[in-house]
Amino acid sequence: MRIAMIGTGYVGLVSGACFSEFGVSVTCVDKDAGKIERLMRGEIPIFEPGLDQLVAGNAAAGRLSFTTDLKAAVNGADAVFIAVGTPSRRGDGHADLSYVFAAASEIAEALAQGGNDPPGDRTVVVTKSTVPVGTGRRVERILRNTLPPSRFDVASNPEFLREGSAIQDFMRPDRVVIGTESEHARTVLGALYRPLYLLETPMVFTSLETAELIKYAANAFLATKITFINEMADLCEAVGADVHDVARGIGLDGRIGRKFLHAGPGFGGSCFPKDCQALVRSAELAETPLSVVETVLRVNEARKRQMADRIIAACGGEVAGKTLAVLGLTFKPNTDDMRDSPSLAILPVLHAAGARVRAFDPEGMAEAKKLMPELEYCGDAYQTMQGADALILITEWNEFRALDLDRVKALMRQPLVIDLRNIYQPDAMIAAGFTYHSIGRPISQGGSEAMTETPAGLRVIA
Repeated sequence: MRIAMIGTGYVGLVSGACFSEFGVSVTCVDKDAGKIERLMRGEIPIFEPGLDQLVAGNAAAGRLSFTTDLKAAVNGADAVFIAVGTPSRRGDGHADLSYVFAAASEIAEALAQGGNDPPGDRTVVVTKSTVPVGTGRRVERILRNTLPPSRFDVASNPEFLREGSAIQDFMRPDRVVIGTESEHARTVLGALYRPLYLLETPMVFTSLETAELIKYAANAFLATKITFINEMADLCEAVGADVHDVARGIGLDGRIGRKFLHAGPGFGGSCFPKDCQALVRSAELAETPLSVVETVLRVNEARKRQMADRIIAACGGEVAGKTLAVLGLTFKPNTDDMRDSPSLAILPVLHAAGARVRAFDPEGMAEAKKLMPELEYCGDAYQTMQGADALILITEWNEFRALDLDRVKALMRQPLVIDLRNIYQPDAMIAAGFTYHSIGRPISQGGSEAMTETPAGLRVIA
């Protein structure tokens, strides 16, 4: 089989490489000639574990290629995937679909100019990008303006890739969702995903509208779980409970599940904030407002801002003139993605309050320097700690999970650790001689006195 993948961003590049690993002939298309040249040289524009080897191996085998020539890629393809960006529109939060519709128009023109190759062939045009309900129908209308209905079918095949584990998510998915009313499209997409049948991966066939909504509903629900456990963490701090135990206690309930119940500084990234906003706007247009999702967005943004107040409180009420060491800048580990990262809401506030902020991230510093040029960037974790008055953990990269605590303490001016990801155990940190602040956990367990943390991040004896 042959497919064309329009767009070599995160979704397009990962999906194209993974399809080629299935034995499909994949041509990835992008307008950015410089990007295509770099890909042809084996240079990967994003950080995703294992992607460089996957691209190199399949390119060498002749199954994966890159081009700026959309017409050549599209003609003769069994399916054409649209995997371009759908960023939030400035001002209103709606998804910007201009790239999707431009791609659909170019696909239609390419197919019309190329004729039927072979005669009578039908091309399945698939939206892989995350798009609001109704987008597939608009793509269909765009194609019909140029092509007869006998030349194409339209389908929706939303992606469920987590940054940092995208290849595993593609190769071992929980499910594959395919939205179409065309039997031909079902056959083609079923054949593309045939290798997953051996793993008994559920295939969910639906209408276009249902497939589009499944993606948004999934992300909104996961964002809600994160926001819920973050609010439970605040309550734990107020009453002396442990949010880790609360999360485990409710997560073992099969109706709830254990995933996405990790308290922290709030969610970020390229999907949850953008997709929740787009879902809210779509619901408003349909006159069915989603008050739960609206609240999730509001509470999450407030939480990220509150983290700066928590840090200032832990530092004695002010940070002016103090040196703060920061580990982790990206919104999650195993990615270089800075989009809507909590660090972007926290660190500029600390700098504006007079702190000297020194930061390190294994992969995100190139982008962080563009967004927060006022910070000092260091070559490794320990360099940030030299003479620091506090150590702040924002992203839970593996290399931050087993720091040499004796070395950390020796480097710092004050042994103060503010752990926004609950990487370390409170009692162990106290025993090591640190003043330790985390999210939703008491310092000590049992005894006549229970040490708890207030919502402001201060330790009190209850």
